[in-house]
Amino acid sequence: MAVVATPEIYTQAIILLGAAVVAAPISKRIGLGTVLGYLAAGVLLGPLFSIVNNGESILHFAELGIVFLLFIVGLEMKPSRLWSMRRDIFGIGSAQVFFCGICLSALALFVTPHLKIALVAGFGLALSSTAFVLQTLESRREINTTYGQKVFSVLLFQDLAIIPLLAVVPLLATSVDVGADWSAFFIGLLAIGVVIFAGRYLLNPLLGIIAKTGANEAMLATALFVVFGSAMLMQSAGLSMALGSFLAGVLLAESSYRVELEANIEPFRGILLGLFFMAVGLSLDVTVLVENWLAIICFVLIAMIVKSVMIYLACKIFLSTHSDSTKTAAMLSQHGEFGFVLFASAASIGVLDTKTSSFLVAMVVLSMILTPVSVWLGNRLHKTRQTDEIMEEDFKDASSPVLMIGFSRMGQIAAQALLASGTDVTVIDNNPNVIRQAAKFGFRIYFGNGARKDVLVSAGILDAKIICVSTHTPEITNRIVDLIASEFPDKNLYVRAYDRAHTIQLMDKDVKYHIRETFESALSLSGEMLKGLGHTPDEVESVIENVRKLDQERLMLQYHDGLFAGMDILHNKPNARPIVQPEPLVEPQHPAEPLDERSSEVLDEDKNKESIPAQ
Repeated sequence: MAVVATPEIYTQAIILLGAAVVAAPISKRIGLGTVLGYLAAGVLLGPLFSIVNNGESILHFAELGIVFLLFIVGLEMKPSRLWSMRRDIFGIGSAQVFFCGICLSALALFVTPHLKIALVAGFGLALSSTAFVLQTLESRREINTTYGQKVFSVLLFQDLAIIPLLAVVPLLATSVDVGADWSAFFIGLLAIGVVIFAGRYLLNPLLGIIAKTGANEAMLATALFVVFGSAMLMQSAGLSMALGSFLAGVLLAESSYRVELEANIEPFRGILLGLFFMAVGLSLDVTVLVENWLAIICFVLIAMIVKSVMIYLACKIFLSTHSDSTKTAAMLSQHGEFGFVLFASAASIGVLDTKTSSFLVAMVVLSMILTPVSVWLGNRLHKTRQTDEIMEEDFKDASSPVLMIGFSRMGQIAAQALLASGTDVTVIDNNPNVIRQAAKFGFRIYFGNGARKDVLVSAGILDAKIICVSTHTPEITNRIVDLIASEFPDKNLYVRAYDRAHTIQLMDKDVKYHIRETFESALSLSGEMLKGLGHTPDEVESVIENVRKLDQERLMLQYHDGLFAGMDILHNKPNARPIVQPEPLVEPQHPAEPLDERSSEVLDEDKNKESIPAQ
């Protein structure tokens, strides 16, 4: 039998996955974070042992991780919230790029007499790493803090700034025609218009149709289609792929399907970002590093210090606090992946020679490696309370104190009380009809399957203090309760029970509070009827409390002895306990059926109503 050779790409994929499996947990366990683990794995596999050699091609593919990352960030950023951040985006962001670009270009002039090389180096190094910074903020759960939002604003402006920077680079080459290409400008505007139109008028109906079919793989395919489609459209128009995916995410930020989209994209985002960091390590040119290691280290340290000072000043100019300015400067002090793009573009048209480009790339990689050290120093320079100020409630869509799973009739009433008290509630449901009906009454519910761990994480279960499970069927409720109790044992569960039998099942689970849907409302109804018959309020309260007490006693008996235990506690005559009937004096003609054999028949008589034994 012929032996089929394994394609090299598969072999390298297995090697990279194996390296990620080993490096990320070890690095995280010793407190360095997964990013440094991925970087170290890349350096070992590429520059040191030459096991994987095509680092640049892998880096180009792995940049899709940044595309996915920006899409998820866009999902968290509603247009209204983005508009409220315009001062930080165009204020601090533009000041940071300009100040850092000019200062770093001036420093570069001490090394090279060529202004065009100094400008490319200065403005390329002025850009920070979106992937590194956002990954760090997410792992520290600080993206929703005031300084986290300032950091994101600057990164967003940098993503916008790379477009004119790439357009200016060809103007620095004397052999290139410097005539303005207005057609490219209008094509870019047209691409943005298409993404906005599709996101606003086409995607939500499409997602609704697919969600109604219940095909999870179709929902996953739709999520990937949205990300790739918007990114590739922008790239074909000469714009940034990451900008396209971010814009698509922003347009879907208020969609009811946001949580489901985020849950579907999250695994791809994580693995591709890990691949990106490994590819950065793979692309490190050891020859350049060995020949110029002392110069590279010195230049990186000087550039990071200068950049931190300029970012701090930019934040202070726009009235940021000392704490936010310090931490923002520390978080953005490194150089970013867009520098690779800018330097490669400059090298392709002769503005930079190969040695200079490799030198600058080595600076970028080394600064990324030093990012955790920079962040640590920033926190040491200005220690703050752990409770950083959270941005306005408008942004906390998936970070509410209460996470409600299932928008049943009971959940709707419970949500009213919570909202009336000023408590924010995040609601997820996987029924498109419920979502559409609720939207007519002003409710915003996120589409998602509460029985999936990734959906719960995306919906904000890590930040929630209380989890309310208000789904329709006992089976689904039990599945969700078991999942949360297993994966998030520190969360308090408040559960809506379907009937008495379901209540007894929940008594065996790690639930803080549970209640039958109809119990208290039935007691309230009976109380009003007693008042209508002339009983005083005190008498009514005494009767209701007695029924409630006996019901709890019967529940405990049923919990230990079965569903039909405690029959003698039931009231079946006015003001009297049931009387135990004596045995008949004559032998019955037909033998009685054991109660345990009839239990399933009794329970199946009417699933929508509780029978007397199961009330």
